Amino acid sequence: MNYRHAFHAGNFADVFKHILLTRILVYLMRKDQPLRFMDTHAGPGRYDLASEEANRTDEWRNGIARIANAERPAAIDELIAPWLEAIGPCDEEGKPQSYPGSPALAQKLLRPQDKIALNELHERDCLLLRRNFGRDNRVRIASMDGYTALNAWTPPVERRGLALIDPPFEVRDEFTRIVSAISKAWKKWPTGCYAIWYPIKDAAQVDRFYEDLSATGIDNVLRLELSIDQAAHAGPLTATGFCIVNPPFILIDEANTLLPWLVAVLAKQGQGSWRATQFGDRA
Repeated sequence: MNYRHAFHAGNFADVFKHILLTRILVYLMRKDQPLRFMDTHAGPGRYDLASEEANRTDEWRNGIARIANAERPAAIDELIAPWLEAIGPCDEEGKPQSYPGSPALAQKLLRPQDKIALNELHERDCLLLRRNFGRDNRVRIASMDGYTALNAWTPPVERRGLALIDPPFEVRDEFTRIVSAISKAWKKWPTGCYAIWYPIKDAAQVDRFYEDLSATGIDNVLRLELSIDQAAHAGPLTATGFCIVNPPFILIDEANTLLPWLVAVLAKQGQGSWRATQFGDRA
């Protein structure tokens, strides 16, 4: 599949991914020592929901808008508050002025001592990325293959941080490329946290991805998934996942609180499901 993000900004997959991403960053900032956030497929970093692409699909209406307008228990409110604050105010429809991608979330959340490394191969998107973030002295921007960037960036000098791998899945062997890249990076930086976003179109393919990842020797993995409708090989995306290598030890407990609520808010009635499975030791 080809997941062109401008058409999908603020949708259910973004809500799922970005809430969890925020929880990881919040955990890492518990320590005073600096950290580094690395995004291998950064895109432009921020999305205009009034754009032609966003208006063509209106997917934000079944994502951020539902969250903004939902009644939230106190436990949920506490967990998603940093994410909502980074998004900013929404109008009556639940539409923010713009929707922050992962780079914008990191820029908003991280501290003066932290660093941000962003990579985007697409020329136009990289120009927008530089325009949006180039004046922040914490940020460094590159334009190369995302997996080459991951190899070049690890280990970061801070030795603490998060690498986000969020490709558009334009090629059939994307999962294979991810496993190879993560394996190389992990051997150089085994204590780093790595987060991989993926669409779910073929459940068996996703299972093979986790088997292949395990075969590399990586043994501390959290598998988080969210479905909002019946699985479909064709048509709109209905299920998504987040694979976290070396996850914060509390993330599975937070996911067990968040994901049932997200299903209740985002899924078609009776059609949604979620999964939170830990492999290996909780670090």
